[in-house]
Amino acid sequence: MNRQGGPYVLGIDCGTQSLRSALFDLKGRMLASDSHPFPIDYPEVSWAEQRPEHWWQAIRVTVPDVIREAGVNPAHIVGISVDGTSCTVVACNEQGDPLRPAILWMDQRAHEEAEEVTATEAPRLKYAGGPVSPEWMIPKAMWLKRHEPQLYEGAYVICEGSDWLLYRLTGEWTASLNSATCKWNYAKPEGGWPEDLLAMLDMSELRDRWPETVLPMGAEAGRLTMRAAEELGLMPDTPVAMGGIDAYAAMFGVSVVRPGRMALVMGSSTCHMALCAEALLDSNVWGPFPDAVIEDTWVLEGGQTATGSIVKWFADNFASAGRAEAERRGRSRFDVLDELAAEVKPGAEGLVLVDYWQGNRTPLRDPRARGCICGLSLRHGLGHMMRAVYEGTALGTRHILEDLASAGFEAKGIYACGGGTRSQLWLQIHADACQVPIYLTDEPEATALGTAVCAAVGAGLFDDLATASEEMVRITREIEPNDLWADTYDELFARYVQTYPRMKDLMHACADAAEED
Repeated sequence: MNRQGGPYVLGIDCGTQSLRSALFDLKGRMLASDSHPFPIDYPEVSWAEQRPEHWWQAIRVTVPDVIREAGVNPAHIVGISVDGTSCTVVACNEQGDPLRPAILWMDQRAHEEAEEVTATEAPRLKYAGGPVSPEWMIPKAMWLKRHEPQLYEGAYVICEGSDWLLYRLTGEWTASLNSATCKWNYAKPEGGWPEDLLAMLDMSELRDRWPETVLPMGAEAGRLTMRAAEELGLMPDTPVAMGGIDAYAAMFGVSVVRPGRMALVMGSSTCHMALCAEALLDSNVWGPFPDAVIEDTWVLEGGQTATGSIVKWFADNFASAGRAEAERRGRSRFDVLDELAAEVKPGAEGLVLVDYWQGNRTPLRDPRARGCICGLSLRHGLGHMMRAVYEGTALGTRHILEDLASAGFEAKGIYACGGGTRSQLWLQIHADACQVPIYLTDEPEATALGTAVCAAVGAGLFDDLATASEEMVRITREIEPNDLWADTYDELFARYVQTYPRMKDLMHACADAAEED
């Protein structure tokens, strides 16, 4: 196929397990997409690393494939943007070469440093919503300074993975206002950079290692270099727009651009992005983050560290029977597991699964929490276990929703996207457990689409992000909660919430034992 016309925009979504490139027209219709996987290394318990070179290689594979599949003239691709996981920290030399593997967003090694940041009680921490996460930039940089001092001293830039990818595309070092606000303690109401906080932590030199230029999502960050254009099969000098955190980009991909809406981004983890007209300071989720996506709005961010990754972990390690059945029937193993789980009534006959495989992000903010399954008997089989995984992760979302409600944000509708939306059962369980309707769009790759929205604004094709999003996104489906199971999930949620305080000390002992080993 050889398409004519355009213009088209390219969204590059660098996720936890793979990178996806996708080409869209200005109505939000996808012309082509391609993904390329890369490995995660777990060198220690609760650590997680990746090699940035794998991300660039994935771009080099997927972008030419997308252009070829779509049959478009590269001259008609007029804008590009990139999103990425956050806070995924890259330390580079002056030439942009990584000095070590990137410390992935889910890495929890800096939990002691995070406690020190929290203990400062610096005024700007009110924008973090309380305790700082070990996933964030400053704790991870502190860990590097303490444990790899020569590398830290030799680093010219310490930045986000998406910042590094933008540098590879444009030759310019820039930081996303979105990432800096949500993960670096940057706060426009306080003047921007957290220099006071860095001084309290004896980390003032870190400011010199961060990119100087900070840009909002959708702003032009640079132009495609000749070298990058040749590698990717694109035109040099193509505008490259600032992206941001993948979950925040997905807000544009499901049209969460008006206060009162919440995005549910279901991937390896699950993110809950609530857009507010004012600062709500009394929640246990992250934020409120000022101007993080749209000027003069605030974002509250909830998150579960492991959800889709638990589904995959269970399927990979314990569902061999389901895999064999899937092969016999020529079906996806996840489809077969869904069918088995659907045969089990809500409540999984007494099972309670607590989804803290990589700690709890919100609302407990406990990186040393650990997952558990309670109530097992010889009666329970594969379907029970799969249903328990789905219900436990959905109850984690309910826990976050109830915390948001206590702060003054009521989610009247959840706009869902991500790989988890492929499971109709999992979506229905979320709706039933939370008793909130779920809305879906006609484009399942909402993160790539949201990043393409940024690309379109950066190329000057729309005046602002809200206008671009509402033009390029279409809501096509609603999943209503089933009132029949409301009492069942109320009872299950009560047991879910009770499990952590009763198991907390034992969870921490298990985490300590694993680190000692």
